[in-house]
Amino acid sequence: QVQLVESGGGLGQAGGSLRLSCSASGRALSSYSVGWFRQAPGKEREFVGAISWSGIRIYYTDSVKGRFNIARDNRKNTVYLQMNSLKPEDTAVYYCAADSVSSRRQDYAYWGQGAQVTVSS
Repeated sequence: QVQLVESGGGLGQAGGSLRLSCSASGRALSSYSVGWFRQAPGKEREFVGAISWSGIRIYYTDSVKGRFNIARDNRKNTVYLQMNSLKPEDTAVYYCAADSVSSRRQDYAYWGQGAQVTVSS
């Protein structure tokens, strides 16, 4: 079983950048595909993107394409979500999850506790 922990995020400005990290304990994250989701107040948790365990397949939801990048460093047991050109509507709690590249929440068995990202205009 793997335990996931998000870090980074915080407060950013519109047009700026923030980076989230997802690290793992219990088992090596290199064995898992990882997805990123976010949940804004009063809204459903939505898919942001995902990366396969090998890093070869990477997917993004349309609203973040061209702005967000997902990468992984298996030597550091970490997956990153680099968020550029931030918009106020990116404000949400961000979660990393394993072990899938699906856009469906139910396909993920393991979840981190979430990290707040707030974008000011």
